[in-house]
Amino acid sequence: MSLPEPSSAPDPSNAPGAPAHPAFEPLSVAQARVLATLMEKARTVPDSYPLTLNSLLLGCNQKSAREPVLNLSEADVAEALDGLRQRTLVFESSGGRVPRFEHNFQRAVGVPEQSAVLLGLLMLRGPQTAGELRLNAERWYRFLDIASVEAFLEELQQRPAHKGGPLVTLLPRQPGAREPRWAHLLCGTPALEPVAAGAQAAALGAGLGAELATQFAALAERVQALEQQVQQLEQRLEQAGG
Repeated sequence: MSLPEPSSAPDPSNAPGAPAHPAFEPLSVAQARVLATLMEKARTVPDSYPLTLNSLLLGCNQKSAREPVLNLSEADVAEALDGLRQRTLVFESSGGRVPRFEHNFQRAVGVPEQSAVLLGLLMLRGPQTAGELRLNAERWYRFLDIASVEAFLEELQQRPAHKGGPLVTLLPRQPGAREPRWAHLLCGTPALEPVAAGAQAAALGAGLGAELATQFAALAERVQALEQQVQQLEQRLEQAGG
C-alpha cells in the first residue's frame, strides 16, 4: 500500500497559533538511542507498541540497523527514559501490569512525519546520504524519490530559531565518496570522524602511488629505448670494424 506524498503531511509547527519551540537541548547518546528505538518500533512493529522496558532494552542493543552498536544496561535505559519523560519526549502508558513507553517526538519537537522519520533514522544509524536514508526508511515511510528526502533535510537544516533552530547538518564530503552525508544535531554538533583523516591519507597515498607508477612506467620505456639504441650502435661498430 503506497503512503501519501511527503508534501501532504502537515507540519504541526506551522499550525495557526502554534507555540514557538525553544532551542533543542542536546540528548545523551543513551537518550537518543531510546527515543529513536521507540520511534522505530512504533512504525515497524505497531502490534507490540508501546514497548515494555525489556523490549526497549533489546531494541536499543540490537546488532542490526544500529550505528554505533551499544550495550546499554537496564539502568541506563531507565535513566534515559526519566530524562526523556521530563522533556515530554516520552510518556509511560497507563494501565496494564507492566509499564509501557511511547514517544512524543513529533509533538514535542514540532516536526512533520517525514522529518521525524529522517531524524529517527539518523539517530539509529548515524550519518547517511540522502539515498541511504530513502532506502533505510522503506519500513518507516515510503519517500517518492531522493529529491523529496533532500527537501525535508534542507528544511530541517534551515529551521528558523523560533522553531528551535537546525536539527541536521550536511557533513563535508569524505575523500572518495560520491555524496556527502547528513547528520542529526539532537546530541549537539557531531565531531568529525577520525576515519575521515585516515581515508584522506589513504586517498593521498593512493594518488601518490598511481603517480609513481606512471613515472616508473615512463622511465622503463626510456630505459628500453636506450637499450635498443645501444644495441644498434654496437651492431654498427661491429660492422664498421669488420
